[in-house]
Amino acid sequence: MTKKVGSGKMTTPVMIVGGGLGGLTLARVLHVHGIPATIYEAEPSAEARAQGGQLDIHEYNGQLALQAAGLFDEFLGLIHKGGQAVRVLDTHGKVLIDKPDDGIGGRPEVLRGDLRRLLLGSLPPETIQWGKKLVGAAALGDGRHELNFADGSTVCAELLVGADGAWSKIRPLVSGAKPEYIGTSYIETYLYDADERHPAAAKTVGGGSLYALVPGKAILVHREPGNILHTYVQLNCTAEWIAGIDFTDANAATARIAAEFDGWAPELTALITGGDTAPVLRAIHALPIEHRWDRVPGVTLLGDAAHLMSPFAGEGANLAMFDGAELGKAIAAHPNDVEAALSAYEEALFPRSEAAATMAHHNHELFCFDERAPFGLIDILVSK
Repeated sequence: MTKKVGSGKMTTPVMIVGGGLGGLTLARVLHVHGIPATIYEAEPSAEARAQGGQLDIHEYNGQLALQAAGLFDEFLGLIHKGGQAVRVLDTHGKVLIDKPDDGIGGRPEVLRGDLRRLLLGSLPPETIQWGKKLVGAAALGDGRHELNFADGSTVCAELLVGADGAWSKIRPLVSGAKPEYIGTSYIETYLYDADERHPAAAKTVGGGSLYALVPGKAILVHREPGNILHTYVQLNCTAEWIAGIDFTDANAATARIAAEFDGWAPELTALITGGDTAPVLRAIHALPIEHRWDRVPGVTLLGDAAHLMSPFAGEGANLAMFDGAELGKAIAAHPNDVEAALSAYEEALFPRSEAAATMAHHNHELFCFDERAPFGLIDILVSK
């Protein structure tokens, strides 16, 4: 099916839809093994949009992926020192637990944008085709698939990987599963020059992460490099309730969200009302915990396309990179048998994904619905 040369290396490139962390890690690991890859990315350039906040990169998956990619030493230079510190407060601002960053937590924080730039810089420039928004994909038979892009171009893939996130257009080639809203939404905002312009809020957050939660609602904050506070307001709410807020009116939306925290300490509510950016809604969706599919020749998935889950285990980016590294290694180990490579990859992918999704679901219940909140979280932090 896939063309090879006498050395046992593939000459037909692996075609990857999606240039996020997972797709980039796959391309990098393939590059390390001398296997060509092409990434089709919808964004027009690497700097087209901000890449989100901080990620904690875990020693048992995300860091292993970076080692497989030959980028671990460079990754160490990106770490936000002190970022693993954690505080939990009650609604009056009283500190319930305060854990400093001792440097041995195994989950160092880095900015997603910095990590993406590291991966991009490790690839030949021609690897990524920018401005390639996929509008459709169809099976052609014999393990081949046709990709149709918004610019009118079409390509044929002999080995196709869907790394295109939650609303993947490659997923329907292997699975009919669709993400569903889990009943929790985040609203994001940023406070810049925090120590100077928002001193009370900055002092409350400290040097790492802040959690202030009660059953059904929370204020979560990351201190990011550059004196930035990144706030995630968490609410349990129906899709209809959140749809009733007009986020195109930033002031009205902010006031409506802040009203849910009436009576909380002003240094906490200032993390909502003092935002320097318009509030951005992130409605949380997930695929079924046990999501898997039968082997479909010539195509597979990684990252959120394969196992979208809630963020409450902190595994999304880590798993995407680990998936990419494991798939790259499987392809390199089976250069003359694509189906053996994809089967080996998926055999390990499915139980790994299910275990992480189960943990995310458990933590979602703990963080969002547990009537003991915040003491369930405190129990976890004390036990570590």
